[in-house]
Amino acid sequence: MISQAGKAAQFLALHKPGDPLLLPGVTNPDDCATVNPSYVPNPNLRPGLVPYDLTRGGIPFNFHATHNINEYAFYIQDTITLGHLTINAGFRDDQYNGVVSANGVQPRLGLSYLLRKSTVLRASYARTFETPFNENLLLSSAGGTGGLQENLFGSVSNPIRPGNRNDFDTGFQQGVGKWLIIDADYFWKYTHNAYDFDVLFNTPITFPISWNNSKVDGVSGRVSTINLHGFQAYLTLGHTRARYFPPETGGLISLGAIPDGVFRIDHDQAYQQNVNMRYQRHKNEEWIDFTWRFDSGLVVSGVPDVASVLTLTPSQQVDIGFACNGVRATLASPILTCEGTGTSTLLTLPQTGTENDDHNPDRVKPHNLFDIGVGTDNLFHKESGPRWTLRFTVDNASNKVALYNFLSTFSGTHFIEPRSYQATAGYVF
Repeated sequence: MISQAGKAAQFLALHKPGDPLLLPGVTNPDDCATVNPSYVPNPNLRPGLVPYDLTRGGIPFNFHATHNINEYAFYIQDTITLGHLTINAGFRDDQYNGVVSANGVQPRLGLSYLLRKSTVLRASYARTFETPFNENLLLSSAGGTGGLQENLFGSVSNPIRPGNRNDFDTGFQQGVGKWLIIDADYFWKYTHNAYDFDVLFNTPITFPISWNNSKVDGVSGRVSTINLHGFQAYLTLGHTRARYFPPETGGLISLGAIPDGVFRIDHDQAYQQNVNMRYQRHKNEEWIDFTWRFDSGLVVSGVPDVASVLTLTPSQQVDIGFACNGVRATLASPILTCEGTGTSTLLTLPQTGTENDDHNPDRVKPHNLFDIGVGTDNLFHKESGPRWTLRFTVDNASNKVALYNFLSTFSGTHFIEPRSYQATAGYVF
């Protein structure tokens, strides 16, 4: 970790315009002009890393600390039925004793009302107590607002604190005639001290951090049929907004710029849906199944615009199908500058200067996926006793090339699986 910290400090050192070289001995941005009037501070300097830059006489970063993290909880809950009204009520109280101590009072209430035989209305509220992740919590808390990259270690007293969340949910279920059931929900979650992780370079080492607050809301729905002489179908759909607000507290040496305004995380997606249709002959015999999935595209927070793509490796540029003015990047010839229009076959990729972390973030491009399956749950049509099953499936039947995510903080990069075939036989006894 010491060598990585030294490397980080080198990249964040002071420089003169257009010159990436370091200025040995210079550790204070105010000293730039005294060395040479043409020198200016690097706006990306991380002051907290300078004392640990071994190339400038820094010292190794050592940390030794222990602390107990204790939490106690008491809760009570009950269900009350009053005619067509069902009430689920509860109360919980948490006492948290960690780097800081806090108490969380958490009432919960859920209501469900049967309006008619085919209509159910529901609503709920929960106040929840959010506690920090324990792994590396002591070290992460010692960095304060902006973490170690912004502050000298131990120079501030602003540890990561427990938070709280107000969680609202409302919805209904409605039967349409004898054949359809509609189910819909709206959810809204507001969190003060919203927790996240700071990841050390490309390692699995993580440090808990918190954002000032977060707002997550969205809708979900399902339309389904009953079994109509062997045919059944359903549609599920959803929309989610996931917005986070700085300042950020905690963390170690994240080299990414800390957002100075509201931003969206990679849970955010404008629209997604699944359609499934299935027909099966009577008595668990032959069936055919078809699934259509559509995703409008998750947010790609690590690559906000064209300028950020220029810093990627050649293989990463090739992965997303990056091109500038129609010239595609290759492993042998990556694109290092782009004065014109940058495009990607797999990402929406806003042009430099047009990206907005809230209203115009980079996203995975929309895509449709189709899966098909055929089979039988009773191969030899036996009336009783053990039986054989057989199925054959085709996933991604159109062989669509698309991404689920790209350079995600935890899961990395995932391509959608290319067209694949699978045959399965089973014996039920």
